[in-house]
Amino acid sequence: MFLASIVAALTLMTQPDAAAPVVQTRQGAVAGAVDAGVESFKGLPYAAPPVGALRWRPPQTPATWTQVRPATQYGALCIQPPSNGDPGVGPPPISEDCLTLNVWAPTDRDRPLPVMVWIHGGGFNNGSGTAALYDGSNLARRGVVVVTVNYRLGRFGFFDHPALAAERPASEAGGNYGMMDIVAALEWVRDNIGGFGGDAGNVTVFGESAGGAAVTRLMISPAARGLFHKAVIQSGLGRDEGAPLGRPSASGRPSLQDRGAAWADQAGFADATAQALRAIPAERLLRPAPSFYGGDNLPIDGVVVTEDVMAAFQAGRQAPVPLMLGTNSAEFWWIKPTEISPYGEIDDAMTVQERVAFHEAYGGLAGYNAHVISDLAFNEPVRALARLHAGAGNPTFLYRFDVVPDPNPEPHDGATHASERPYVFDNLHTSNWPMGERDQRAATLMADYWTAFAAAGDPNGAGRPGWPDFRRQADHLLEFGNDGAEARPMPFKARLDLIEAFYGRIRP
Repeated sequence: MFLASIVAALTLMTQPDAAAPVVQTRQGAVAGAVDAGVESFKGLPYAAPPVGALRWRPPQTPATWTQVRPATQYGALCIQPPSNGDPGVGPPPISEDCLTLNVWAPTDRDRPLPVMVWIHGGGFNNGSGTAALYDGSNLARRGVVVVTVNYRLGRFGFFDHPALAAERPASEAGGNYGMMDIVAALEWVRDNIGGFGGDAGNVTVFGESAGGAAVTRLMISPAARGLFHKAVIQSGLGRDEGAPLGRPSASGRPSLQDRGAAWADQAGFADATAQALRAIPAERLLRPAPSFYGGDNLPIDGVVVTEDVMAAFQAGRQAPVPLMLGTNSAEFWWIKPTEISPYGEIDDAMTVQERVAFHEAYGGLAGYNAHVISDLAFNEPVRALARLHAGAGNPTFLYRFDVVPDPNPEPHDGATHASERPYVFDNLHTSNWPMGERDQRAATLMADYWTAFAAAGDPNGAGRPGWPDFRRQADHLLEFGNDGAEARPMPFKARLDLIEAFYGRIRP
């Protein structure tokens, strides 16, 4: 009797509610849930589990099913280190079997709606599309369909080794599996989103930090061309250098295969075969963590990503789509240029004359130490991308986020990296500190701009401050501050001009 009760309970847990919305996908029917005017579908597989022989292989087509599949629970997090408290990391479990996505759509719709596909950040080492921070309900209520994606991270998503390269067919892409997953998710959206009320011909990709860097790579990816029609880059770098699979980078950094061989040697797997590498316990692949900005997680694989982002934009090879991009006012306030890290190394090539000019532009050493890394890694590169994209005739909208909640305890005198996320999703309740009425006004405004851009390729609309198009007002942006949004020239021009000249000298 007890066993029968357990079986009955498990059956009830796995059977979809008779009133649940059901959508037919190419793999089979899925049953979601409805809450306050929004349908949600969670844990939808867009690729086969990348486990066993499929570890370090391009994503494969998922299996089909014949019964209606419940879609009310998130899928597992992709393998990653324990959470450090970042609200962008969702709940456990954690598994290599993690290639799922989630969909939110308003119940009240009479036409195909714009689609927004979110790519989470986390240095390509952590994070997920399952965090409450990224719940798409409040964006969906504005008339869009929202998709969030899990993709392979760390050495599971960005790794190569001579043994893997030797067994790989010549036609098969390698190394850049996390980006391949994102492209596969966009292909799933193209093929299936119509059943959820979305318009497959009106897809916006948007992402933050590493997710923003993923968007910059989608912008230049031949494999992603035509899978999206607008893009939003939030704190997505721009002058970062990738690692080719089998040769050094332009600046002489090791290839991805050399990096993989070096890791295997120090981990005790020297001369390992491809089969032996795939048998390494998942937890062992987490130590030490790969370096995102150092290039470990930024492959140039020759298929999905064929060159560095800035080089592609300079040559006009990026997707000719409307682009919205920007940074936060105090991105990496805690990283000093003296730090021993890839970020701290950015200014190492400065001449004595350049360093004197920089210190003067920043008002002395203290100002330089506080702001130069944010400017070198984020603010000048985003200006450069905006100039190049607008110069090619594409709609371009630049922003600066400078909203700081009163109870925020961090001593950075500005909006820190990633702090715009709860505003964009209008999910202030997920923040680590209390938010007030002022913050809610900012969140309402930003979510309205983001969804308007997804709908029409232009964030402007009645009742909102005008957001200048870079094509017509060069070097002007929209600044989100505690008192609202205001169009203005991009601040700190003298500092950014020095950085532009510096990069022009060391990376011509």
